[in-house]
Amino acid sequence: MGSPWRIRAGQRWNVRYVVEHRTGSPDAEGTEAGGLGAAGSDPDARRLALLMHAAFFLLLGASLTRFLMRHPGEARTPWIIALSITLAVLYLLGPVLGSRPTPRRVAWLGVLVVVWMVLVVLAPSFAWCAVPLFYTGLRILPPRAALALVALLTVFVVAAQLRLATGFDPNLVLAPPAVAAVATAVFVHMRRQAVRQRELAARQRELIGDLLRTRRELAATERREGTLAERQRLSMEIHDTLAQGLSSQQMLLQAADRTWDADPEAARRHVRTATGIAERNLAEARRFVHDLAPADLAAGGGLEAALHSLAARESAQAAGAFTVRCHVEGAPAAPLPDRVQSALLRIAQGALANVREHAGATAAGLTLTHLDDRVVLDVGDNGRGFTAEPEGVRGVRAVRGHGLPAMRARVRQLGGTLTVESAPGEGTVLSAEIPLTTTEDPA
Repeated sequence: MGSPWRIRAGQRWNVRYVVEHRTGSPDAEGTEAGGLGAAGSDPDARRLALLMHAAFFLLLGASLTRFLMRHPGEARTPWIIALSITLAVLYLLGPVLGSRPTPRRVAWLGVLVVVWMVLVVLAPSFAWCAVPLFYTGLRILPPRAALALVALLTVFVVAAQLRLATGFDPNLVLAPPAVAAVATAVFVHMRRQAVRQRELAARQRELIGDLLRTRRELAATERREGTLAERQRLSMEIHDTLAQGLSSQQMLLQAADRTWDADPEAARRHVRTATGIAERNLAEARRFVHDLAPADLAAGGGLEAALHSLAARESAQAAGAFTVRCHVEGAPAAPLPDRVQSALLRIAQGALANVREHAGATAAGLTLTHLDDRVVLDVGDNGRGFTAEPEGVRGVRAVRGHGLPAMRARVRQLGGTLTVESAPGEGTVLSAEIPLTTTEDPA
């Protein structure tokens, strides 16, 4: 049976796409930028990395240009040029070593910082290349080691600025630590935000996984419940039609067998009646295959015509020993729903079968009453009666019976009630009342 909670493979793929592309792929967790490479799967981290790389080479080029303009032809100039090229090449080697804090990566950072320090000692104008190095150290090293590196680089920057100044300037002492503190705080905040986003993405993936599992379990539960409900409905349909017909045929054929020699005409009459019942059962069986609607209703005329036909057929089959009359009171304001008509007809069939088999009655009556907000079917007989038991209590006779429980199930599915009034020697009245304004029970 179909279910609106059924999850297609495409839907699962869509959920996975949203998780991996909007909240971060699980394979990207812990991945960080290295050198000129992309900073994992975070677009903001990639943009920051590219900005820092560009700033490094811009500052390196500006520092080298300033030195060549201020100190042309000095003896240290070749060393400055060589160290600048070495520093640039070392910085470009970053992506080759990967993005994780491996020993090779830490060693590379150490060499990079040492070359920069030598450059700063030879030419203080290279001090401002420290800002991108802050970012690289904070990204690679553990927190304490990264803070120590930032402090060391800041000391070199302050010393370089004081060497370049003609006199003491408090800004040169305070500005570099302030810049270093701001840069460190911004980077630490961004790293923590990235960690929180990864944790949130992991929780979202877990929640989505739980949702998918819950939907699959719910769909399986609905399918099981639908299967059980359909089995119950089919069992009631078969009991109210085929099983009762076969029981009647068995009794008629047994009666024909007993009277075959003594009263051939009566025996043939029993056989003809059994043949008629077999025809009806065949029609019902074909109707099961088609749409499981009662054959009397499928013939047209509605519930009233079907009940009259049922009463006439039961009377004819009994050959005068049992008479069934049908009476209709009122008229429906609107056509009855198909399920209501089918349920009431099945209840009438089941009730008459019980009367014929157990009550020993000579007469029975079907009364269909149309009221403004409900419809009521009464089935009464003048049989031997019995002591009625409360609903839900199964007596000895109920062990083999499926009739009353099936009738109650049919009425309950439509939001109605079924009552049985009986007493020994006073007959039985069964009443099924179904409201016309209550939503049907989906169970």
